[in-house]
Amino acid sequence: MSKSNRGRSARAPRRLPRGSRTVRRRAVSLAVCGALVGTMTTGCWAEPSAMPAVRDFLIAWQVGNYPAAAKKTTGTDRKAVASALGAVRAQLDAASLRLSLGVSDGRGRVDDARVKSIAKRGDDADARFSVKIDLGENGQPWEYLGHMHLRRIGGKWKVVWNPSIINPELGPGQRLAVVSEVPQRAMIKDTTGRSMLHEVPTYNIGVVPGRLADPQRTVEQLTKAAKFDGGRRLDSERLLGRVHSAPPQKFVSLLTLRYPQQRQLANRLIQIPGVLNHPIETSSAPNYAPELVGGLGPATADLLQQVGAPYQPGDTIGVSGLQLLQQRRLAGTPTVKVVAQDSAGKSTQVLKTWDGLPPQEVSTTLDPGVQRKADGALKGLPYPASLVALHPSSGQVAAVSNHGTGGENRAFEAHYPAGMTFGIVSAEALFARAGMNSATKTKCPASVTVGGKTFTSKPHADASFASHFALGCKTALAQLSTRLDARALQAEAAQLGIGRGWGASAPAFTGSLPPMNSEGAKAAAMVGDGVQVSPLAMALVAGTAQTGTWRSPYVLKDPAKPADIPPQNPQSEAIADLRNVLTRTVSKGVAQDAHVTSEVNGTAAYAQYTEGGRNKTVSWFVGARGDLAFAIAIEGPVSASKVAARFLRSTPTSGKT
Repeated sequence: MSKSNRGRSARAPRRLPRGSRTVRRRAVSLAVCGALVGTMTTGCWAEPSAMPAVRDFLIAWQVGNYPAAAKKTTGTDRKAVASALGAVRAQLDAASLRLSLGVSDGRGRVDDARVKSIAKRGDDADARFSVKIDLGENGQPWEYLGHMHLRRIGGKWKVVWNPSIINPELGPGQRLAVVSEVPQRAMIKDTTGRSMLHEVPTYNIGVVPGRLADPQRTVEQLTKAAKFDGGRRLDSERLLGRVHSAPPQKFVSLLTLRYPQQRQLANRLIQIPGVLNHPIETSSAPNYAPELVGGLGPATADLLQQVGAPYQPGDTIGVSGLQLLQQRRLAGTPTVKVVAQDSAGKSTQVLKTWDGLPPQEVSTTLDPGVQRKADGALKGLPYPASLVALHPSSGQVAAVSNHGTGGENRAFEAHYPAGMTFGIVSAEALFARAGMNSATKTKCPASVTVGGKTFTSKPHADASFASHFALGCKTALAQLSTRLDARALQAEAAQLGIGRGWGASAPAFTGSLPPMNSEGAKAAAMVGDGVQVSPLAMALVAGTAQTGTWRSPYVLKDPAKPADIPPQNPQSEAIADLRNVLTRTVSKGVAQDAHVTSEVNGTAAYAQYTEGGRNKTVSWFVGARGDLAFAIAIEGPVSASKVAARFLRSTPTSGKT
């Protein structure tokens, strides 16, 4: 560096680093303030704006740092302030709490120059802020405008604590609570307009929150002891939130249990300290068709995922059948209120209300007369059995009866082997696609091999197809399979409803055909081997044979079924031949035990299968009379035709009572 440059540098004033300049300014300020302490003013210590204090208070409250928020307050013990702020979420069982400075119209911030977020008057200020609390399952978000007063003390702004900061209408000694008013559940009715349910005693298990020494321990003990079908449990965390948010002195029902079936569980639960039973009567027991109607029970964690908000853990909801499927319609939705009340729970002020939706009745297509006959037909059987009857002219299901099925609606949902009852479909396909009719001459040998697969049957002399079908000749159908291709059989099965979508108003198995990738596999399907069906599926097949039109089934009249599945119309000539075959089968063939009148048509079969390493039998009758088609499946070697006769003898020809 040159000498001249060195001299110029030496003469220039020395510049301090940026940080040093800041320190210097602070030092100067401190010195100035120190000089003014002896005077009257404190202005150089004062925070000119209340904004930082308001902002820091709201942020700390929102993120759950309650001690930090309390440090920004004055006028009350800070621990009490932190406790009051922290209690808000629990008292509301809130999923989230959002706070923002300014005014909100419920759709976001409003920029309005006429409304000041903070209005300052000397050492006093007032701040407005917006509150949005997500009540989760309890209802819609709660939004309101909050207010706080601030005072400058020692030059610093402090929030003057008042319970009204939490909510403008909350007074000293009051707390928030959530009250859910659950409407009376609506009825499920039959075709006569009568309820399908009757009242029964019910255990009503719950607590009075304010009397619990340790709410968390009580709830944990209750949820641990309360196990339901399949190991289902109540959601402990959410149930505790419900207890915390309820009015402290009011009994809160946490679950209902059936009497007397769940007596042991109820007795275990009321041994837990603080758990009470307030017995009630509920209209919950089905008069008939319980597997379809379904039952009521506590809202366990898994069921809540199905029914969703606004239902809460422990609510009594539908747990099966129509009660579950139509939960929202039958139960409506509760009216939810946020209230402010004193510690005794006697003085209550409603702060916000969300009106619920009223329950609506559900009307079914079940005919109590036909249902009574169906139940009577199955009564006393030594094996599980199902019967479903419907009106093929409309698709309305008239009766759903399950006997000994352990609560399963096998009439709709069973996956039974069809056996030779699937011959109805095979016969229709042969008539529609292979140029055959009921008089076509066929053979019924003792044994026949098709595609490397051997079929056996009791042999009969050459005769008409109608005669061999009526005698249940498996070999006749198996060898006729060569006249059809697999696609044709699949298509005709779909026309009769097998394996297609139904749009039914309750869960149902529509049936399935096995892969037909060889001549042997196709022949096996023709005689029902590997074909699986439900009784409802076969009742629809019988109904199509009776009327010539397949119609989608439904069991609810109100609410109305969804957009109708288009009817299917197999060839009329094929249906006429099929009806002749089925009439002969009842009058002179394997189903003649069901021949109570000449109007009856149908078929019967025994289908063998293996389940769990055991050989089992399903006894079938599938048929119709007048405008009533039905199917019976019995899980044992019993004449289903005789059961059909018992059902038909007590049912008028029209199929109506």
